[in-house]
Amino acid sequence: MSAAVSPCFASRTRRPDPAVAVRHDWRVGEVVALHERPLFELLDRAREVHRRAHPGGRVELCSLVSVKTGGCPEDCGYCAQSARFSGGAPPPRVLELGEVLAAARSARELGATRLCLSAAWRAAADGGGFERVLQMVQAVKALGLETCCTLGMLTEEQARRLKQVGLDAYNHNLDSSRDYHARIVTTHSYADRLATLRAVRAAGIQICSGGIIGMGESVRDRAAMLVELAGFDPHPESIPINALVPIPGTPLATAPPVRPVELVRLIATARIVLPRSRIRLAAGRAGLAREAQLMCLYAGANSLFLGERLLTTPNADPGEDLAMLAEAGIDAKLLEQD
Repeated sequence: MSAAVSPCFASRTRRPDPAVAVRHDWRVGEVVALHERPLFELLDRAREVHRRAHPGGRVELCSLVSVKTGGCPEDCGYCAQSARFSGGAPPPRVLELGEVLAAARSARELGATRLCLSAAWRAAADGGGFERVLQMVQAVKALGLETCCTLGMLTEEQARRLKQVGLDAYNHNLDSSRDYHARIVTTHSYADRLATLRAVRAAGIQICSGGIIGMGESVRDRAAMLVELAGFDPHPESIPINALVPIPGTPLATAPPVRPVELVRLIATARIVLPRSRIRLAAGRAGLAREAQLMCLYAGANSLFLGERLLTTPNADPGEDLAMLAEAGIDAKLLEQD
């Protein structure tokens, strides 16, 4: 067992309730009405679903490694890694295998059970970079960690190759609704994103896909994104929920901060709409008070990213994260072999 994390309530582990309803036919107006319910009513319903679908209340700890940072040709308005903006990303460089393994061992020591490898590519291009990522996935798997990648758009053949080397999950966020997408990025379409997710599913890899709030979108846009994700059968296994971190030099640098209650409402709504998915409290967490983060976990989030940075944005201190979980009596999901 990792010295960094100890189970608080190991004896309370139970099986998920098979009677929890999983729907693929949500309507946008229906989800908006759910999102806008009185806050405590919404939290009560979300908490009931969460307790039934995820008994024991364990939180999965993840870590993220940027294997190639900066130089991306896309124009995503929130991202400092775009070569089109002056967001301050370092010059592009692909990490060596040894650097990734060192980061993986450090994450495992902290208690992480999953490592996500990120590369700032528009699409995963065949060649040396992609081959190196395949080697990284195999090596990280050998350490006993689950693996996830986010490499941009994928072909079906690339997805199959990632599956062959043991990749567990692939992250490709929808970001927002189909209608709002063109307000955020113009260098690829919403259909492009959905095609990558379909290729991932066809290869037998878990889908990790969510969005970002605080980009000027409406509640209806947020609801439409959840409806899109709920249309997958089965639902995506993982749903990252990010709050925008405005970065100087990007088009969204002056966006107003996301109010914590907005994040809580979306997480609670996502928990009801996508009951069996793992909801990941991701970017934007560094600006939240401990109480707000705990409220997000209460509302249905059951995964945190460890590490002082998430790509180019600050993240919460790992020691503070572990102290928060311990203080609240929340059990962390541990490596199976520990």
